[in-house]
Amino acid sequence: MKYINQSYFAQISKFVLAVTSVAIFSPIASASAALGFSTTIAQISDNSSTGQQLLADKKVERRSRTQVSSSKVSAKGKKTGFSLAIWQPANNFSEVIARVSVKSKSDNNYLQERFLGDYKYKIKQKAKFVKGLKASDRIVVRLYNTQNRFIGYSEFECLSANTTVNLILSAKPNEYQVVRTVYGVDADQDGTIDAGKTTYDYFTQVRNQRVIFLSSSQTFQGNQFQVEGLSPISASSVYPLSFTQGEFALVRQSFINVFSSDLAEVLQANPGSLVQVTEVSDNSSYDISQMLKNYRKISMSRSLQVGFSDVSVNYWAKSFITKLTAMEILEGFPDGTFRPDAPITRAQFAAMLRKAFAKGKIRQAMSNDKPLRVYAFKDVSTQNWAYNAISEVYQMGFFNPVVDKDFNPSQKLSRLDILVALAQRLNYQTSGSTDAILSVYSDANTIPREYRSLIAALTQRGIVVNYPNVNLLNAEQIATRSEVSALLYQALSSTGKVANISSEYVVGQQQVAVDGQTETSRERIKPRRHCNQGIGNGAEGCDPGNSHPHGGSNDEGGRTPGNR
Repeated sequence: MKYINQSYFAQISKFVLAVTSVAIFSPIASASAALGFSTTIAQISDNSSTGQQLLADKKVERRSRTQVSSSKVSAKGKKTGFSLAIWQPANNFSEVIARVSVKSKSDNNYLQERFLGDYKYKIKQKAKFVKGLKASDRIVVRLYNTQNRFIGYSEFECLSANTTVNLILSAKPNEYQVVRTVYGVDADQDGTIDAGKTTYDYFTQVRNQRVIFLSSSQTFQGNQFQVEGLSPISASSVYPLSFTQGEFALVRQSFINVFSSDLAEVLQANPGSLVQVTEVSDNSSYDISQMLKNYRKISMSRSLQVGFSDVSVNYWAKSFITKLTAMEILEGFPDGTFRPDAPITRAQFAAMLRKAFAKGKIRQAMSNDKPLRVYAFKDVSTQNWAYNAISEVYQMGFFNPVVDKDFNPSQKLSRLDILVALAQRLNYQTSGSTDAILSVYSDANTIPREYRSLIAALTQRGIVVNYPNVNLLNAEQIATRSEVSALLYQALSSTGKVANISSEYVVGQQQVAVDGQTETSRERIKPRRHCNQGIGNGAEGCDPGNSHPHGGSNDEGGRTPGNR
């Protein structure tokens, strides 16, 4: 295994540049009163949308604010990967097992931690992890010795381009469970942090299976963590902004439980007991999207159900249901069922949309200084379990209000209601003859004239799913939970948020008429996205079995949903 190929002097230069770019320091709470840390923070802008913070001892003098870089590149939606190397400068430790997992970023939240495998490293080895990640996802690494004793913990944030990550163990890892994490953008994948990019550098310490993110290295001998080619250790730690601010900050917390009770069993078991440990070889590369697929059944939190007693292996909508459940967009009932044939109510659909799409307000919740529930939907009180969901999706463009009109939260929705809602929010347009596109349906004449172009646009983009007869739209039929799952997933797929699912019931994976021709691959038609597309997520109190999703559309254009 070759060492990182960059001069010690060059790395010192990078570090000095980062430190001299510090802004005016402002006080924050201590990371741990028990350890006697007292810190201040300063922000430094990064070349990506991910900021950084420098945590320093309060004795450090205030400095003028400057920027590390004049350019900013948005990290939103970018695919990324990382290389992970493990070091131990004392050279008295030969092998270590790294348990890798991911907390995927979803709008303003993180999905529950998912297992990606156990990997046996020789010290100084490096492996690549590619595909299936995006900027702002968090990677968790739990370290074990070869006797399966837990010896260290690290967590880092995926950046806007390929990330090189170095974990450095102490001189006595079995006794002194401190890990130094050094990482940054490595776009050219040469194993070193790119010049001009931020180097994140911090320490984590484990005590009794709890971890704390330290604000400095002043309480221990830092030289035992120095690796040739990496920047010298500073008295202050450099963290991503999200680690120090906001709801998911790690630095300002006291000790964090490394093995919380709601973790998947595989994340709490000894390495090798449930899943075979993978031996890392030089230049190994692992496909994270494949790992997620391989470990889907065992990688989920104990509180997150992805399999249901009434959804068989061969059930037509199983893939749609499973993937949306894994994304925490859907959930089942307490008795372990999903009830795929049950109808969907307007309130339940609002809850699904809230979590299926990213937040993006296109109108205000208030009108004439009166609450939404008074002025738009008089039958939805603040005590209704779906009040927040209905309010938010309204702001995102769903559910047109009409003065003195009820929302009818318990009303069942037809397939046409669902399709119109998705179409109006996604704002897709047809290319070609509407009648020609809709000719794929044997019951096309039942589609109301005012919605024909909307259904045609969805058809062109492979969003329409018809079971059991792919050529029957059954527009006025009450929509079931399984049908809505399939339609919602395909809508997300059309925006690029999720991967395409191959199904014989997706109209668009058959031949669809376009401009008098037939189109056999919906991949060829690029969707026209709504400029305000997106909506949020967040916890939702709900009745048993309702969905917990993201997204938006205006489902009323003069139509009374559910009206036959």
